[in-house]
This record gives sequence, structure tokens and C-alpha cells, in this order.
Amino acid sequence: MKFVKPLLGLLLLAATGAQRPPAGRPTPPKSAEQFPFQNPDLALDQRVNDLVGRLTLPEKVSQMLNASPAIDRLGIPAYNWWNEALHGVARTSMKTTVFPQAIGMAATFDKDAMLTMATMTSDEARAVHQEYVRRGERGIYQGLTFWTPNINIFRDPRWGRGQETYGEDPYLTGQLGSALVKGFQGDDPKYLKITACAKHFAVHSGPESSRHVYNAQISDYDLWDTYLPAFRDLIVDAKVAGVMCAYNAYAGQPCCGSDILMTNILYKKWDFKGYVTSDCDGINDFWQNHKTDSDAATAAANAVLHGTDIECATGKLFTYNSLLESVQKKLISEQQLDTSVKRLYKIRFQLGMFDPVERVKYARIPLSVVESAPHQAHALKMARESVVLLKNENNTLPLRKSLKKLVVMGPNADNESVQLGNYNGFPTDIVTPLEGIRAKVGKETEVVYMQGVDYASNTVYEPLDINKNLAYQGQPGFRAEYFKGTNLEGPAVATRQEAGLDRYLANVKMEVAPGLPAENFSARYQATFTPEKTEELALQISGDDGYRLFVDDKLVIDAWQGRGFSTNQHVLTVTPAKS
Repeated sequence: MKFVKPLLGLLLLAATGAQRPPAGRPTPPKSAEQFPFQNPDLALDQRVNDLVGRLTLPEKVSQMLNASPAIDRLGIPAYNWWNEALHGVARTSMKTTVFPQAIGMAATFDKDAMLTMATMTSDEARAVHQEYVRRGERGIYQGLTFWTPNINIFRDPRWGRGQETYGEDPYLTGQLGSALVKGFQGDDPKYLKITACAKHFAVHSGPESSRHVYNAQISDYDLWDTYLPAFRDLIVDAKVAGVMCAYNAYAGQPCCGSDILMTNILYKKWDFKGYVTSDCDGINDFWQNHKTDSDAATAAANAVLHGTDIECATGKLFTYNSLLESVQKKLISEQQLDTSVKRLYKIRFQLGMFDPVERVKYARIPLSVVESAPHQAHALKMARESVVLLKNENNTLPLRKSLKKLVVMGPNADNESVQLGNYNGFPTDIVTPLEGIRAKVGKETEVVYMQGVDYASNTVYEPLDINKNLAYQGQPGFRAEYFKGTNLEGPAVATRQEAGLDRYLANVKMEVAPGLPAENFSARYQATFTPEKTEELALQISGDDGYRLFVDDKLVIDAWQGRGFSTNQHVLTVTPAKS
């Protein structure tokens, strides 16, 4: 077993905004002409039919993308269907209540507590949305259609996204998921509070590395006994408004284009009346990875004909932009597109997006509910009830205040981000286990922190604080340069000295430097490390998007084109004779 010391490396970091859907435009001026669909007293179907009947074919196609643009001539504002709230309103630029991760809430086995959590989350979601509308912002993570819960079955503990689920039990998953749907969607006979979305439909439980090409082949018994019961609970009984079809294929067809899952089960057997979105970039898989369709036009028509109303995409490639070609080639008719567009606008009308605020009780929820004392108290209650208790042998706990030294070990002990899980919001205050322990022990107790081990390797790490050994041209810390664009080109927008490298950018609305938002930027960090003794060090980098590491002008880690979060390491021997 190797013993090395961790050293956070010198790196170049690029936050590639091309992976994020574009923000929506502010609300356009209300059309001077009054149309029937603007009358809140008309029947829902009448309003939907009137609005969709006024759209051109290109406009209809544009409304089937997750980032749907405004249609100014009709007074229709932009809308982004992609919003997250797995365990609290997530990924907004506002601070929100963060409840325990989904797998933790499942450990409570308390559907009433889940219903309360979902009700509080939907309160915050409505208040946050209305504040964005007031500001004229209608972008990603600012809407009312939330793509949660994840009700896949967590069968293999190696599946990293298992934390998003309610575990391996189909019954428990269905009960907790249904409680979330009820708390999200409310009980008003006319309006939806917000919408939930059951995902990922279906037979989807990892591994992540093959999800875009994998063809799931299971018995009918396993399908109906394990993978579908929770979906049936949410769709048939709880009346969930949305469904997200999965990346993988099932029985030889992509899930979003599956005769069995989509046509026969979802729409015919279960009589689903809501909307369906693809997982993000999932329609591209039809013709790029699964190879079930020859080109984008064929793939787009296939997905829509199977009932996939929205294509979500993380980049610039939207297969649904080829729907115009699909219609021209008679692969699908405009009337068949209308079916999807009507389903989408039915949801928007039910959310009250085209009605006066005074008509929609949920639109009047005040911003003061966000991170309110009752919400924080319930988050704490669920966290306490989710904990698995260990036997307190030899009365080890509670720790004596008279202890002289206490060692806290583990890679998660002082990690703020891991406290939040994933698909998470960002609270005003975060307390790590290390900080909590230090706050509780006596003043005379020395608390020592050691990382101990890495997450998934046999290497044992000895902690090393390198900040005092880093400098740039005689000044402590790093020299940081920030650039517009993702290629370190042009003059730096900002140059400054920074003490260390630890950036956690929650939203593109944040700034990495004055006037430079956390989107489509790159950064260069430089420093000289002066060792105190000869030893083996591990230079470890964890980051989203792309990064490179140079040591003595030599490229030793190259993850510049990486997508998603990754960790890389370079081990080297250092000596005081050489900086």
C-alpha cells in the first residue's frame, strides 16, 4: 500500500457554457390583440386549441425544445422546461432549503414527512419562479416544471446515481414518489402548483458509462414486478404531470421510441395524459449511438410518433430541429406534431402561466417562505430520521469535553459539496462534520483532521497544508487570470492573487470575476511550490468541464475536453533543492 501526500495542483480550468441551454428572454410585451386563448374563463381544451392553431410549423417545432423561445406576436413568453428539485429547489441563483438527499429521505420510511417536504419545496419553487418573472428572467432552473423524482430501482450499489433514488424496493419507491407528486402538484381543481416528472422510464439503473448505447433485456416478470410498479403508482394513481424517457434501449428500441414502453404501456394501458420529455441528448442517441434510425429527421419523427413531446439537449445539437425536414419528407404530419404541442401547452395553462396572478393562488406565495424557519426545521427532522445508528459500545458517546485531542478522518469530513448530494440547491449556511465537531467539543480539545484515504483507491493519504509553500513572484498564493471564452485567448478580463483553488459555482448567474459570469470562460492559475523535504506528493484535481495541469511547463494531466465531473491525479517526487 502506498502512502503519499495530497497536493492540490496548479491547473487551467474552463467552464464551458456550451453545455448549458440558453437562458430564456424576458417576458415580451403583451400582444395588443386579444385572442381567445388569453381568456381564463374559457375551457382548457378550447384555449389550447386556439393557441396551437395560431402557430406556424416552425413555431410549433420551436416549442418542442426544452428551451422554448418567446413568440412575440402572440404575447407568449419564453419558457425552459428544465428545472430540478430532487430534495429542494435546485440550481437556482437564490439560496433555498436543502433537504436530505433522496436516498436519505427514503431511509426515513415516512411518506407523510415526504409529503411535507414536497409541499415546502413547491412553496419555495413557486416563490422563486415568481421572483424571476418579476425580474424578467425565464431561463433554465427558473420555471415550474421539475424533472424529479428519480424512481429507478437501485439494485447495484456501484451505480453512483443511486443516491438520487429511493432504494431497491419498488413498493417504497412508489409510496414516496407518489407523496412527492402530491406535494408538488397541489390540490387545486384548476391549477397545478408545480409539476413533477417520473424518471427515467424505464429499466434504467446504470452503469452510467454505457447508458447511451445499452439495450436492456429482462424477463417480463422482472419488468412488471421490479421496474414498472413505481411508475404505475405515480402515473395511474398519483397523476404525475410529466414522464422522462430513458437513454438506454429496451428490447431493441430506444426507450423514447419504444413500442412496448411508450405506445402500449404508457399511453394505451395507463392512459397517460401528461407530457413526456427525453433525457438530455437522448434523441441524438437514436441515430448516433443506438443506430436504430438513419438520420436526425427519421429519429425526430420516430420519437414524436411514440409520444416524446420535448427534446432536451445540453448543447447546440437538437435533433428536433429536423422535424421540419421530417414533415417535408412525410415521415410525420403537422397534425401529429400538434398532439405534442397541445400536451405541452395544456401543462402551461394548468400552471396558470397565461392567467392573471390574482386568479392563481399559488402565484401569490411570498418569497419569505424560502429558507424559512419551518422549512429548515423539517429538513433537520428528516436528516435526523434518516441516520442509521450504530451501537454505542463502551459508552464512547457522548465524547468527553475533557478530551485533549480528537482526530477526524475521511475524505468527506470537510467537504461542503458532498453535504448537498446532487441535483441540489445551495443553502445560506453549510456545516461540515468537521466544523460541527469543532463547534461542539471543549475549548481545550485539539481537533486534528486527516483525509486518510481517497474515495475509491488503496492509497492512504497523509494531510499536507501547502498554502505556506505556494507563491507567485514572491506573493503568497496563486496568480489567477480569467478570460472570456473557453480557450484562454485574448487579454485577461481579470488578474489577481488568490490564496487557493476551491471554486464551487452554483449557477451561471454567479461571477468568477467582475463582469465575467460563470459561463463560457477559462482561467489560468500559476504558482511556484517550494518543498520543505524530499517526499512523494499526489497532485490531485477535481473539477467540472475541462482542465489541464502543467508541472515545470510539462503537461501531466489533460482533461480539457472532459464533460462532467472528474478527478485526476499525478504523483511526483519533490526535493527542497528544486521548486
